[in-house]
Amino acid sequence: MKKVFLSGAILILAGVVGVRAQTDLTVKIHFAGAEKISADTNSTAFTNEFCSPAARALESQTLDKLSRAPAAWLKYGMPPDAGDGTAQLRPLLDDFLRSEWLFEIRDAKNGSPEYALAIRLSDDRARLWQTNLQSLLESWTHISAQKIPGGFELRKHQPPNLFRFGHDGDWVVIDCGENELSLAGEILEPFLKTKIAAAETNWLTADVNWPRLAQLFPAFAKFDFPKTELRVAGRDGNFWLNGKFTLAQPLPPLGKWQLPTNSIRQPLDSFTAVRGIAPWLAKQNWARRFKIFPPPDQWFVWSLAQIPFQTFAAAPVPDATAALAQLDAGLPPSLSTGAGLQNTFLASFTSVMTNNEITWRGLPFVSPFVQALHEPAGDFLFGGFFPNTARSPAPPELLAVFERPNLVYYHWEITAERLKLQLQLLQLSLLLTQHRQLDGNSDAARWLNLVGPKLGITVTEITQTAPAELTFERSAPGGLTALEFFALANWLEAPDFPGCDLSLTPAAETFKRPPAQTPGATSAPPVVSH
Repeated sequence: MKKVFLSGAILILAGVVGVRAQTDLTVKIHFAGAEKISADTNSTAFTNEFCSPAARALESQTLDKLSRAPAAWLKYGMPPDAGDGTAQLRPLLDDFLRSEWLFEIRDAKNGSPEYALAIRLSDDRARLWQTNLQSLLESWTHISAQKIPGGFELRKHQPPNLFRFGHDGDWVVIDCGENELSLAGEILEPFLKTKIAAAETNWLTADVNWPRLAQLFPAFAKFDFPKTELRVAGRDGNFWLNGKFTLAQPLPPLGKWQLPTNSIRQPLDSFTAVRGIAPWLAKQNWARRFKIFPPPDQWFVWSLAQIPFQTFAAAPVPDATAALAQLDAGLPPSLSTGAGLQNTFLASFTSVMTNNEITWRGLPFVSPFVQALHEPAGDFLFGGFFPNTARSPAPPELLAVFERPNLVYYHWEITAERLKLQLQLLQLSLLLTQHRQLDGNSDAARWLNLVGPKLGITVTEITQTAPAELTFERSAPGGLTALEFFALANWLEAPDFPGCDLSLTPAAETFKRPPAQTPGATSAPPVVSH
């Protein structure tokens, strides 16, 4: 069997699911397993992408880190002499990639959450799971487990206080909750007996009630995700994703698309458009600090092929001149007009506002700007990292996309090209903001260098199908966009993974207000090579 790298992890990162809606359901994920995916005739691109030595190295590193995570999360509730559990957990994690499994979180009858996992294992692997988990739980609780038919049960004092392990046929079933357990019997066993899992053609299906999950785990609250359904399968050698978002509140009426057609030029390697975002922006702390009122309801981002740093963005506003002044007034002191920042790694850079344009000078390789723009479709705030010198107009077939009714989000990219050029911009952005860059010699970087050239066109569309419902669909050779690939690589390489803290130790910064000037060139930042 070919060992498929991150087959489970990447799909789970995408989120989650499509089954019946139930009020007590918090999470439901069914993963077909790498063995089944590898046998799918539509999985050629998938297996080529995730079976390389670079992929296996990153897989091993990631699972090693994950095996240490539970002890780190639970360290304050464990006995002082409890081990970290990696010796018991690490051998089991490989099964999450290659085997079929079903995982659920539901609110039990007593109001507390209950967790259940069913995983298809051979007898040898099932015995290993039983031995390792029983040993681990007993060392972490100093409580002896009790034998039950096909497994064991352990009761402790702190919630969740009941853990049960069972083995029946091809399946191991693990249930965890408070005082009593019902999820495995009421939900998982009927699923297995009716062989829904065997008939499932999707590689992954899942359903996540993010608002409820944020109540159980407050760390999720900052993301403010809606209820999400997702299905992932193979089609024509690509990943095919579809599903829906269920919003807490209906979207406001969608305004007519306002595209800055005079500024969108060719040759393009990516284009992104979104509308209906004003209510969401109004709730974001990072957006409120810029004090642009009313917040833009649409946003457009595009990049030019074969030219690094040629990425542009535009947002329609009622009065571009007034919005630019609001933006300048809301910039952090280090970035506002007339201010300079002495970066630890770079010379000082300054910003200047003249002729309805804010420019930042002194940065290496780029000349960022934001300007008040007047187009036939209206006023825009328009920015980029270099002047927009391309001359060919936007392709008619791209503009025709925005004639579709109820289209809320559209993204198109040549992922191989975008990943190669975007890496340089993103690495520079991390450097300037004093965040940890992706190490070009890391396992994740080697994987990206291998994956990147194989990726073709990725298209994502989201449409409004009900007042509070959005339906999405994506076709992608790698399942992710270039930006998502880079974010995934940085996450996997984060020192605190599965956390994601890329910030560096704050360095001494010296603020000044010198006359605008352009200092000499500096050495290039480290980037991932291709």
